[in-house]
Amino acid sequence: MSKSRLMPSPVCLVENVNGSLSVCKHAIEFLSRINEPVVVVSVVGLYRTGKSYLMNRLAGQQSGFALGSAVESKTKGIWMWCVPHPYKDGHTLVLLDTEGLGDVDKGDSKNDGWIFCLAVLLSSTLVYNSRGIIDNTALENLHYVTELSEQINIRSLLSVPAGAAEGDDCHFVRFFPSFIWVVRDFTLKLEADGKKVTEDEYLEFALDLKKGVNKKISDYNLPRQCIRNYFPSRNCFVFPSPASTENMIHLENLEEQELVPNFLEVTGRFCDHVFHKSSVKTLKGGHRITGKCECFTNLIVIGRYSSPKAY
Repeated sequence: MSKSRLMPSPVCLVENVNGSLSVCKHAIEFLSRINEPVVVVSVVGLYRTGKSYLMNRLAGQQSGFALGSAVESKTKGIWMWCVPHPYKDGHTLVLLDTEGLGDVDKGDSKNDGWIFCLAVLLSSTLVYNSRGIIDNTALENLHYVTELSEQINIRSLLSVPAGAAEGDDCHFVRFFPSFIWVVRDFTLKLEADGKKVTEDEYLEFALDLKKGVNKKISDYNLPRQCIRNYFPSRNCFVFPSPASTENMIHLENLEEQELVPNFLEVTGRFCDHVFHKSSVKTLKGGHRITGKCECFTNLIVIGRYSSPKAY
């Protein structure tokens, strides 16, 4: 990305006003000037879970995406920050910070579902940010993943075999991003069945399916099965709390020496993983897209409509 095309701070890509999504023209105009391949990283998750801080770190900055210390959601719609990729010359890193899901002020789960779908469609890597532990409640909060096949129609971009079901998971996977589950403020030991496990193994343990056939088991398995099917490439990072409670409201102003060392260590590993493992956004036929690519802007413009069904 040339210096003349640097984006000094994030801009709104998709506005969310009164439950309606609309594309911001100036953001699309900026994207259209990017001729380089783009690596797109989106973060989604419940509101007030620290998503924006992670994106600022990926941008190599202490601040940028708005952080909030109050209980209301700070980010509205989808905000974009285009920066030079730190390791891949001639590539642009596009960071998308999404509105927090489950905002009590909004109270519209369908609107949340559209934002989640847009993040999935646009991303090379999708980061899901949560707090505490990965338990059944955390997986139920990710119920948007169970609705993807209802929200997204991929037939127009695929040569779907005759007789294949519209929602066959194998077709979706070809276009879906890699998945990273970030668990913030994690206080447990990384153990399962009394044995030490890695972060990735912890995620896989949480995604284990129960055996049996009844509604309770089916409801339990559904979000787990969807994650396993839609995101075969998945990883997990568990973060301790970054600072003391009294310092959390000033997080973006804290110096590194004021942050918990283990938090900085995990942050470094997370950023390195994203930088090295996230691929260029690719569409049908292995087409690597740029910001100027009409296919990419068409995906974003889907947000003008009532749902992303037209993919």
